Amino acid sequence: MESNQAVTQLAALAQENRLAVFRLLVQQGAAGMAVGKIAEALDLANATLSFHLKTLTQAGLIEARQDGRFIHYSANFIAMNSLLGFLSENCCAGEPCLPLVVAPCCPTEKKS
Repeated sequence: MESNQAVTQLAALAQENRLAVFRLLVQQGAAGMAVGKIAEALDLANATLSFHLKTLTQAGLIEARQDGRFIHYSANFIAMNSLLGFLSENCCAGEPCLPLVVAPCCPTEKKS
């Protein structure tokens, strides 16, 4: 990952509502969540939510898919794991950090 991409993604997450949206979508897994349900869960106005979803999408942290009349958003787990890897690649003087913990909710490959 390039530093400028990491900065873009970190900047997208550096806002309370966007961080809440991203964390909610991570919790939902690959299925994601419809826009209306996100707004309801986080008590955000549609216009406000739309702005935050656009920022997170442009940063590559979430993805949208059309499902009939609804748009579902889901976390981009590959991007998330790449960012985490970038942040920790020089950790512990280049030695593996112990204990190594991988969250069971985080797939390593994106399903089509």
